[in-house]
Amino acid sequence: MSSSVLFDESQRYFPGGVNSPVRYYRPNPVFIKKGKGSRIFDADGKQYIDYCLGYGPMILGHANEKFSESLKARIEDGILFGSPTEEENILASKIREAIPSVEKMRFTNSGTEATMHAIRLARAHTKRKIILKMEGGYHGAHDYSLIKAGSGSLTFGTPSSPGVPEEISRTVVLGEYNNIDSIRKIFSEMGDQIAAVITEPVMGNVGVVPPKEGFLQELREICDRNSSLLILDEVITGFRFGYHGYQDLANLKPDLTTLGKIIGGGLPIGLFGGRADIMDEISPSGKVYEAGTFSGNPVSVSGGIATLDVLRNSDYSHLTGLTEKLAAGISDIAERAGEDVQINQIGPMFQVFFNSRKVSKYADAISSNSERFFEIFTRALQEGIYMPPSQFETNFLSFAHSESDIEETISAFEQIWN
Repeated sequence: MSSSVLFDESQRYFPGGVNSPVRYYRPNPVFIKKGKGSRIFDADGKQYIDYCLGYGPMILGHANEKFSESLKARIEDGILFGSPTEEENILASKIREAIPSVEKMRFTNSGTEATMHAIRLARAHTKRKIILKMEGGYHGAHDYSLIKAGSGSLTFGTPSSPGVPEEISRTVVLGEYNNIDSIRKIFSEMGDQIAAVITEPVMGNVGVVPPKEGFLQELREICDRNSSLLILDEVITGFRFGYHGYQDLANLKPDLTTLGKIIGGGLPIGLFGGRADIMDEISPSGKVYEAGTFSGNPVSVSGGIATLDVLRNSDYSHLTGLTEKLAAGISDIAERAGEDVQINQIGPMFQVFFNSRKVSKYADAISSNSERFFEIFTRALQEGIYMPPSQFETNFLSFAHSESDIEETISAFEQIWN
């Protein structure tokens, strides 16, 4: 069946025909049948160079051989037991070695769960209620995150979601990312009430917005002065810029870290962890409740082990170099076409903003021309380039992408703006 026929059918089963809102776009999303390396193949038989990568997890590319072999071996020995497995210890030891601030950890089933539990733990540890998040920062789909959140809620023009009680919104205050003065002002007014600051080191759900020099380090200092915790949400950035997380590049030690996406290699997983004294407050060691039938499930954990084994010896500088080449190529083509475009790129992440001004915060991102973005997205799709269908998402490169993929993509954009 074609993508259009499959979409007609899916609308009978799922709200909007999809299982996550950002997957919807006009006139219908393409339905993917398979992926291999840097390519994905749709129900109509068309192939695309993939820069969505499942919204980030597929850093090895699709159907990586070592990853696939690990899953086959795991499935043959059973997939769920309701009891601990040795593989949990193996993956945890690799993560703690790679990211030393994660002294103890707890596996969850998603990044959303990881941030939700990290917030609960921070409140319990500090005995405070208020969480400070960045305007436009996205930390999953739970109530404490959906306060002027980014990603799909922005795409559909809803800065917060119906169904989130006002009582919850009054426990979350918003700072401006990359504006340390806004953070200082909030702390000067209520610093003794703030349990934690939660932030992505690189904002990835209002497009790509890198941190200004010193911003993250000053957040750390402000939290220390006010006995508030710093939660670094590395669900997107973890193991993407290097094997030791973005916090290593920034010389930053958060109290708690959240991970997801890459640490499962495409399988459902999340993690929150950090200082041992804080993590020991989680049950059964402590009184803060967290649980999950599928937490630490053997299949996802095995996929995570295989992924980290490959990443440990991977050349991240090559991946960044390919991304820089692609971003520069698109920027040059847009400039020659007279298009107002800002391309934010850091490491293997980039986004094309249709904006005449530099994008360094939420307000800049939402002032971009989303309709023009969608026009270019549609043309890229026709040319065999698959990017996330939202101005407020992120393009990723994988270790399966090649120089020829980049050249082919740049040639496609030549056609788009011709």
